Amino acid sequence: MGTKTPSEADILRPIGQVSKTYFILVAVAGLAFVAFLIGWAFQLQRGLAVTGLGDWGSGGGATWGVYIGAFIWWVGIAHGGIILSAAVRLLGMDRYMPVARLAELLTIAGLSAAGFYIIVHLGRPDRMVTSVLGHYHVTVHASPLVWDVTVITAYFVLTATYLSLTLRYDISRLRDQLPDRLGPIYSLMTIGYTEREDAAVERMVWWLALAIIIMAPLLLHGGVIPWLFAVIPTMPTWFGGVQGPQFLTIALTSAISGVILLSFVFRRAYDWEHIITDDIFRGLLLWLGFFCLLFLWLQLQQNITGLFTAPVDLTHAAVARATTPIYVFAMSLVFVVLAYIFAQSIRPELFTKRRAAVSGIAVLTATIIEKVLFVVEGFLHPTFDIYHATPGVYVPSLIEILSIIGTIGMVGLFFLTVAKVFPVVELHAIEHLRDDHE
Repeated sequence: MGTKTPSEADILRPIGQVSKTYFILVAVAGLAFVAFLIGWAFQLQRGLAVTGLGDWGSGGGATWGVYIGAFIWWVGIAHGGIILSAAVRLLGMDRYMPVARLAELLTIAGLSAAGFYIIVHLGRPDRMVTSVLGHYHVTVHASPLVWDVTVITAYFVLTATYLSLTLRYDISRLRDQLPDRLGPIYSLMTIGYTEREDAAVERMVWWLALAIIIMAPLLLHGGVIPWLFAVIPTMPTWFGGVQGPQFLTIALTSAISGVILLSFVFRRAYDWEHIITDDIFRGLLLWLGFFCLLFLWLQLQQNITGLFTAPVDLTHAAVARATTPIYVFAMSLVFVVLAYIFAQSIRPELFTKRRAAVSGIAVLTATIIEKVLFVVEGFLHPTFDIYHATPGVYVPSLIEILSIIGTIGMVGLFFLTVAKVFPVVELHAIEHLRDDHE
């Protein structure tokens, strides 16, 4: 821990401080998002044919690709982020409290990006109203995809409620130090607030955290989303009970990586060495190493069961996956990160915040590659290959690649905006750190 005593002024610094670097970051993130919006406009004009997606069967290729792979990736980051925050509150992991709100905001941003992908992949945005919402009472009984939309929407509402309850406490106590120009927002956030509600809110947040921890493996990234794939026996790459724990593990590795990156950026930008301490980075790296180990273990289980005396269809699909250079590259990234984490645990002098951030980027790169390959391989190697003579290939288009860059830019804009309105570190965290310091 640093020698400085954490204060309310520290967590308010992002709101009142604007620099040249800030405007550069806004411009870069905005350009990335606008570039994809232009590509999406072109897609709306010409149709989904401008992507690398094909009409599976009659036209070869895959009808799901980067869009669905990136959708799963963002949902995983979102679910893992709120699980991390809920664990901090539920299990009393106070050392990570300074980054708990960053994890909550990452959940809101990740779910927003995932929801955006649903609209983009529909081809025509109006289908969200005419096909999904307009016929929800019918489709919810028969469509797993609508179950997916349902749980994501429920999770978004749950997380927003969770976040707003904790913000009320901070805003009410810091109101005199917050800018008057944002007064209407703060007034809306604290309608009816009295200090008597603090105890009730603390209990509500605890129960919400418990609900999140329970829902994660049963309904969210360990339940409904992997079930969309795991229960389809004609897709040997998808089918199987390993998908639930594998999806959940990838979600947690991605979320921890995202929190490490956000922590690195905010610490460096606002001199928060005494708030987001080296101890937090070391702890997050150890958790990242644990889930990377699980990630590689589950990948090994999937490969072994597909390569060792498996049925012909599963063998074909497993060989195709295991021999794809980009898959080997993704697994190598995770392995190198895991090796570094264990090495820096044995030799602490190997640890630096920059290396922790690079590790986060490597894991995020690996997980999105794995998710896109997972989706695509299922379509390219089905059990009943009734159109065997039709070439089955898939190459992501520029528009699809721009969608990843664009949604990263969108999430970046979200954090750049929110940081100018609300404290991204909880007041409770500052109070706790100050008590420890004293």
